[in-house]
Amino acid sequence: MIELDNITKTYTKGAVTTQVLKGISFRIEAGEYTAIMGTSGTGKSTLMNILGCLDKPTAGHYRLDGIDMVNLDDKALSQLRNRKIGFVFQQFHLLDRTTALRNVMLPLIYADRYPNDAEDLAKKALEAVGLSDRIMHRPGELSGGQQQRVAIARALITDPEIILADEPTGNLDERSGLEIMAIFKRLHRSHKTIIMVTHDQKVAEHADRIIVLKDGLIAFDRKVATPHKPENRLQELADKEGRK
Repeated sequence: MIELDNITKTYTKGAVTTQVLKGISFRIEAGEYTAIMGTSGTGKSTLMNILGCLDKPTAGHYRLDGIDMVNLDDKALSQLRNRKIGFVFQQFHLLDRTTALRNVMLPLIYADRYPNDAEDLAKKALEAVGLSDRIMHRPGELSGGQQQRVAIARALITDPEIILADEPTGNLDERSGLEIMAIFKRLHRSHKTIIMVTHDQKVAEHADRIIVLKDGLIAFDRKVATPHKPENRLQELADKEGRK
């Protein structure tokens, strides 16, 4: 599904030139669950922006379903992005003054393809993340974990093939983070392709594959022998609380 061939990205500000990505190449097959790791400044976010068709590489080729993104104009990139990719961010990016239901419906409004059953689609997306009883709540009335669930439902409403998640548990406590990881596991089992950026090794090991960046290059790329099962840890926490 995804093929990167010698991707580089250089930023120029005045007389200063900074090369962030220095030749990234890998493939991701449909249905894979991949985590991308690296310390701050290694190029994780830059790579995520390129994968999400939010930015173009300086050189190299990025093919999505055989289509080279480098050759597309901004309108074509936007259309492809809205059709194939759902985004989940660390900061949630919800509109404070509107309900969970309306927040989830936003991608349909912005994509200029507002179907008659948009509200039903949003309700189903919220049900899929366990929030069918919170559809009329505003973000301020929800916990951090619940807000992230709304963000995931918003990413799902267009039925994208790919979910890109940038530090999706970064602002959450352990239990809420595990609940989000459990949702990603279910999405993976339903054949969604998931690419997650994280600095947390424990979070990365929920994925089936880990790619580590260092100084704009791939330091290593390996399969996870036994991916973590968030349900197991959630049960441990429940048992511990039950013993108190």
